[in-house]
Amino acid sequence: MSWWDSYRAVYGAELRAAAREYADHGWSLVPGPGADVLLATGDVLDVIEVPAEVGKQVCRTLRESGEVVPVAATPQGTWWFPMSPRHALPAELSLHTDVVLHTDGIGVLAPPTERPDGWVQWRVSPARTGYHVPDAAMLIEAVSEAVRQRSATTSDPIPDAQRSGGEVAGVRR
Repeated sequence: MSWWDSYRAVYGAELRAAAREYADHGWSLVPGPGADVLLATGDVLDVIEVPAEVGKQVCRTLRESGEVVPVAATPQGTWWFPMSPRHALPAELSLHTDVVLHTDGIGVLAPPTERPDGWVQWRVSPARTGYHVPDAAMLIEAVSEAVRQRSATTSDPIPDAQRSGGEVAGVRR
């Protein structure tokens, strides 16, 4: 057996084990393309996804209040938090394009899914919390606070992704 075939066999077993563990704890899955593990949103949980910088602040805030919640990190530089379903983002957060609420049956890539640029991985495993899905209101308040803190420390609230290339480089055209 070649190295690649061996890797694929082990990775496939790891994906199947993770999918089985999620399902055993009531976290629904969505069929995905290839070797992706996709958690289903809308029934048991929804997912709020934020930039890693915001996610770190959310974790600090929750830790200070004694809360531990599952947190996943993506190779695209975002962190996501599962939470109780059927809650909308407040207007304050819906204005931020980098804060995304996944709900209504949308599948969210879950660990240990591999992407071309890296792995989706747990920062805090749901096993550590007994697969408890935190209350959405508590989590959304922590995200709102983190976004407010980020905005307060940023002199220009327009994200770089919404500026022209010359503005990002510091040169106005």
